[in-house]
Parts: sequence; C-alpha cells; structure tokens
Amino acid sequence: MSDAAPEVRFATDSAVVGLGDGRYRVHVTPRWSAPIGPNGGYIAAMIVRALEAEIADPARHLRSLSLHYLRSPQVDADAEIEVTVERAGRSVTSASARMTQTDVDGPCILGLAALSVPFTSALDYSTPMPDLPAWDDLEPVVFPPEAPEMARRFDTRYGLGSPPFSSADEAVTGGWIRLAVPQPVDAALLALMVDAWLPSPWSRLDRLAPAPTIDLTFHFRAPEVALALAPDTPLAVRYRSTTSLDGLVEEDAEVWAPDGTLLAQGRQLALLRPSRTESS
Repeated sequence: MSDAAPEVRFATDSAVVGLGDGRYRVHVTPRWSAPIGPNGGYIAAMIVRALEAEIADPARHLRSLSLHYLRSPQVDADAEIEVTVERAGRSVTSASARMTQTDVDGPCILGLAALSVPFTSALDYSTPMPDLPAWDDLEPVVFPPEAPEMARRFDTRYGLGSPPFSSADEAVTGGWIRLAVPQPVDAALLALMVDAWLPSPWSRLDRLAPAPTIDLTFHFRAPEVALALAPDTPLAVRYRSTTSLDGLVEEDAEVWAPDGTLLAQGRQLALLRPSRTESS
C-alpha cells in the first residue's frame, strides 16, 4: 500500500477559492510534484475546478481541455486562475483559463475548454479496455525512496507493458490505479489520472530522461458513469507512445472504469532529453 499520509487529500490540494470576476486562488503544493515541478495532471485538476466553479452549470460537463505549459509554477506557493467565458451557446460553453503567479514573469499555463450537455449520438463506439489481470491478482508497486513524492499518493499496480528503463521494444505501460486516500471520480481526478503514471517512453530507455509536458489535451467521456463510481474504485489505464523526434515525444493516455467504460483520454507532447548528468 501507499505510504501517503492520511491527511493528504487530493480534493483539498486541488481546491479553488473564488475571488470574484472569474478569478480563483489555488495553492500549488509539492505533494503532487514530478521530478521537474508540479505534475501536469495536478495543475490541470485545479484548472478543471476553476472552470467548473465559474460555469456553475451541472448539466454542462467538461468535455475537452487543452493546456499549454509555458513555465512550471512555483510549488508551496499560491497561484491565480482566471477563467473567461468566451461563448455560451444553447448547448456548449467555451472558456479560456490562465494560471499566473505573483513572482513569475508571465502566465504559467494557458488553456481552452469546452463544456456541454449530452447530445443524441448517431453512433456510439469507443476503444476497448485492454485485457488486464484482476486488481486483486496484482501486487501494489513499492516505489523507491528517490521516486517523486507524488508516486506515493497512489495505489498503483502494473499489468501492461514493460517496466521503466528496461530497453523494451515498445513504449507501452499501464495497469490499475487509484488514490491512496479515496476521492470521488470527477473530472479533476480524471485529469490527474491522465498524467499520473510513469511516462511510457521510459520503457524504451535504459536510464532516466526527464519528460516535462509542453501541451496536454484531455477528453472527458461518460461523466455520469465516472461520478457514480465508488471513490475507492481502481481505474484501468494505458499509456503509449509511437514517436520521439528532435527531443519531443507524444504520449496517449486512456482511462477506463472496471466495466470497460472509457472515462477519459489524453494526448500530450513532452520533452524527452538526456538528463543533465548524461549530457554534461
């Protein structure tokens, strides 16, 4: 099991405080940090909460969110998220979001989002969940002491692909994951899960290479199914990459409910460069 302290709660660490005029204050805690700065999914979760608070329409679920990570926010510090409703139609609301910090020159994060009511579909289909061993048949991952603090916030169980730094032929990894301290499976949590795993390109490497995010797009599927799940439900996940060129790598992420319902998708572009020690 994870050694995350019981008081470390994702909902609290990603909470927003309304300041008026579309502005929200957040606190960027180091408890959800990756090797280089706060995790991209954690930052996205705070923006999700600001968007939902500003739109304040439970009939319009978040469907799409595209973020550009211009610079890493400082941790253990407050930040401000400004949400602007760009257009509110009969069925779809489009909004922009901007995260800034007082001591940082220029915006840290820029985003565009779409929230909508459900529509009648001409055809329903989705990517099937991979064939994974059952949750109870897999051992929890025990991360080494040097792993990022964020890793210990999850109960993670490998069930797909190759281990990191194993020089595998494919950049594919996945399995089951849930928070060590259960929280509702809302859009903010799904944003976190899209970026919660070790980067899939690490399976093809034989040593560490930092992979900071440049841009990350989230698509949220079946929101009512997600919200109906028990907070301690493990989610099936798969992360894979096909291309790394010029020090840039793409990764696709998929998150499913245990019954095979696709809950979220993500695609990101990240840097993949040698570590400073290796390149020096």
